[in-house]
Amino acid sequence: MSADRIDLNLLRVFDAIFEDRNLGLAGKRLHLSQSAISHALARMREVLGDDLFVRTGKGMEPTMRALRMAAQVRGALQQIRAALGVDEFDPRVAQRKFVVAANDYITSLLLGRLSQRLHAEAPLVDLVVRPSTRLDLAGQIDVGRIDMAIGIFADVPTRLRGTTLWEQTDVVLLHRDHPIAGRAVTRDDMLAHPLIAISQGGEEEGAVGGFIVERGLARQSEMFNRDALNRAFDDPAETPRMRMSVAHSLALPALLRHSDMLALVPSSLGRELQRYGELKMCATPYACPDVAVRAVWHERNDADPALQWLRQQLADVARQVRGC
Repeated sequence: MSADRIDLNLLRVFDAIFEDRNLGLAGKRLHLSQSAISHALARMREVLGDDLFVRTGKGMEPTMRALRMAAQVRGALQQIRAALGVDEFDPRVAQRKFVVAANDYITSLLLGRLSQRLHAEAPLVDLVVRPSTRLDLAGQIDVGRIDMAIGIFADVPTRLRGTTLWEQTDVVLLHRDHPIAGRAVTRDDMLAHPLIAISQGGEEEGAVGGFIVERGLARQSEMFNRDALNRAFDDPAETPRMRMSVAHSLALPALLRHSDMLALVPSSLGRELQRYGELKMCATPYACPDVAVRAVWHERNDADPALQWLRQQLADVARQVRGC
């Protein structure tokens, strides 16, 4: 196959089909008819000798060849647009969809504020939030279906870039009517009262030490520092009881109501939930290091003006979270 046989417009069609998994939606994205999209796909199949996309009940599913091509095609298109100077981004008039991955409490803390900002400054920009708990998170970033992921990452591969949004530690959250709500939480309190924590993937999903590793990206699955807890209670005869493990942080107020449980949560979430008056946040009775909440993205998106703008908006909103 000669590269001279490839019309660069076909690459735009390929990228749109890969993103939307639907010929009609890809046509709307490129302002082409579905017939024109079908003809372009047929030409690509002939030139490359591969089906590229197979029609299924879920849409146009990419073949292995298409999956291998996707990230490089998208990166090449972005470089061409940057070289030609046609990739300027004006948020006031831009029509763009950003796809961000985050867990539920980061969505509540950060992306809720970001949504308000987009409404005021970028009225035609759409925001899609995917769960950062999905097992193919790194793969989705690699192929360009997720623009950015936000969370706590122990390891970030060199092909990804990142920036710290804020730092946090573990705190204890309890109901205002809890018997010990009027004082600091002690080690004895944590032994006397059962615990509840947030976990979005355990050993059955391949988590090791509270992190799941895939394609070089290690993301946090337990929303507390288990190592710090284990070091503080290293005597097997005196170990706090983890009564509940839940996947959804916003269920905590209902679970702590009329309960003697203590919740181990990130300090950013603790501050947010304490604001409503029903819950009280206390320091843990043991040393717990700060960890960084970071935004990560693929290196090919460094020069994308739209994503540069989005990263700046996230940094601005993160300052509000830090000030809560």
